[in-house]
Amino acid sequence: QVQLVESGGGSVQPGGSLGLSCAASGNFFSINTMGWYRQAPGKERELVAVIDSGAGTNYADSVKARFSISRDNALNTVYLRMNSLKPEDTAVYYCNAVFQRLNFWGKGTQVTVSL
Repeated sequence: QVQLVESGGGSVQPGGSLGLSCAASGNFFSINTMGWYRQAPGKERELVAVIDSGAGTNYADSVKARFSISRDNALNTVYLRMNSLKPEDTAVYYCNAVFQRLNFWGKGTQVTVSL
């Protein structure tokens, strides 16, 4: 089992920046893919960015060049740096980890972008 605990998030004005982090704990040797998804009110959960154990990354088109994902394998932690935030980035952001082909999710953290 993998437990994920997110931190960061909050409220920011358009154009601002925020950082998220997610630490994984539990009985595992190594996690393959870690990443971030988000869900806005009335919308389905969508991929934001993922990173594999070899640091390969994939981003949603809507966040490319604004968001940056990274991970520290020794700490089993994944980070998301969000720059140039827009109101449409407002959502609950969920940490995700894939281990032995199973998906694990954090409880989510709110990100609100507004004046």
